[in-house]
Amino acid sequence: MSEIKLSARQLAIIEFVKINEPATGDQIARSLELTRATIRADLSILTMTGILDARPKVGYFYSGLDLNPTIYEDIRHLKVNEIMTTPVFVTKETSIHDAIVTLFLEDTGSLYVIETTDLIGIVSRKDLLKGALADTDKKATPIATIMTRMPNILTVTKTDSALYAAQQLVIHQIDSLPVMDDKKAIGKVSKTRLTQLFVDTFKNE
Repeated sequence: MSEIKLSARQLAIIEFVKINEPATGDQIARSLELTRATIRADLSILTMTGILDARPKVGYFYSGLDLNPTIYEDIRHLKVNEIMTTPVFVTKETSIHDAIVTLFLEDTGSLYVIETTDLIGIVSRKDLLKGALADTDKKATPIATIMTRMPNILTVTKTDSALYAAQQLVIHQIDSLPVMDDKKAIGKVSKTRLTQLFVDTFKNE
């Protein structure tokens, strides 16, 4: 069984939370003389592995549970291809109106824009909200006018770790990451999927 290896900074975060719970992210950052952005990935790992419990608008708590090394190692070695889901594809000619309808019908957080089979852009809920509020003809205006275009899209590959994907989602505050094979999106990793994964893992334990 592999030994759990937390960084010195992560151990310091745990000790601070133990003494000061509930501790906010800002309080933790100040205690370490760092910025909130610097420790965001550490907090993500500590909450996803069950060491800390994050409660919105309250702060972080120490879970009090002994971390199971086997579960930690299983999650740490989990690959993107084991957790990715199928994206919802649209074309750049799709109107903002039709994209909004598709988003809700498919119950997804983002739409992947393709040309032939290549990924050329992503449209998020936030993009569509901005597009809906703009003074334009929603049934005529294509989503190409509001999408985030390649190469300005963060991506992962199927061999990247699930924890790496989770860190990217947290650090960059985005809803999903395309899983790429050359120029083709073969899947996606979303915050919703990762949250469900960690909840199910520790609930079953």
